Amino acid sequence: MRARQLVCGIWSLCFMFCLFCIFLHQTTAKRKLKFVSVVFRHGDHTPQEFFPTDKHKEVAKHQGYGQLTKIYIRSTDYDHTLMSAQASLAGLYPPTQGQLWNPRILWQPVPVHTVPLPHDNLLYLPFSHCPKYNELLKETFATRDFQRQLKKYRPFLKFLATHTGYALKKLNTERILKLSDTLQYEDINNYSLPVWATHGVRTKLIKLSELLLQAEFGFHKQIQKSRLQGGILLKTILKHISDARKPSHQQKMVMYSAHAATIVALQMALNVFNGKLPPYSACHFFELYQEKNGQYTIEMYYRNNSLRDPHPLTLPGCKFRCPLERFTHLVSPVLVQQWTRECRT
Repeated sequence: MRARQLVCGIWSLCFMFCLFCIFLHQTTAKRKLKFVSVVFRHGDHTPQEFFPTDKHKEVAKHQGYGQLTKIYIRSTDYDHTLMSAQASLAGLYPPTQGQLWNPRILWQPVPVHTVPLPHDNLLYLPFSHCPKYNELLKETFATRDFQRQLKKYRPFLKFLATHTGYALKKLNTERILKLSDTLQYEDINNYSLPVWATHGVRTKLIKLSELLLQAEFGFHKQIQKSRLQGGILLKTILKHISDARKPSHQQKMVMYSAHAATIVALQMALNVFNGKLPPYSACHFFELYQEKNGQYTIEMYYRNNSLRDPHPLTLPGCKFRCPLERFTHLVSPVLVQQWTRECRT
């Protein structure tokens, strides 16, 4: 088990560095990579909570809740996202020459910025303190289409309530995702799973998670939801990209260490979500290039499998290498100007 944990830790540490090298290699003499923005899901971590009937609760006593497996920038204020950011930075920026402060420690401190969760209006999605969004969510859950798809999971939800010890009414999207994470962690690390947590049950749990995430950020009035959720992060990313065109701009890369829901909300705002739950360390890349003729273009990639090259993503209505002005115009419907005001209406 320790060997597998170490492998997971090393993979999480090196993952971002490998991807960064891949994309730098794509730069040619005819065009110049000017800026990169990365939104990634944290790496493997111990569960944030154990379900009431779980017999492996003692794991938290040794490593704590939500900690990276054998490992300890803008990040959400969770230990596992902060630690994922630090691990990624350690791989990206090993000290060289004058940066070496200890020859036996090939690491240099790099700041990771965060804010308390109740005040995070960028990465900790969904933003539930938005009355308009909560109203849209209620509408979504009441739609005939959603109820039709949820109907086939109602016996399954009762099954989960019976075996996990959770009250049925407590099995919301957040808890379903945490339950799925807990079982995945225990499976990967060779803990004995409950008899009821078969491969089929865990697969169905992921499918239910995907349905609920789509309901959170899409399914019904997707544009309106995106304006109040993923569009906020997209607007911030586009601001960084726009600023990167200035000759005086020194910043070359911005990284966001966040959650599966963050990636889903962002990809829903871009209308490129594939409907699948983003795995640990999944990354969505934005790359700003200056072409030979001086024009600026954006390319997007999604890495959701460490054994395969990133998937090129094309914004609907544009080509893969999308001109920045065209890209900004196409996503403008989800870029809100007065979020607080729109949340109240």
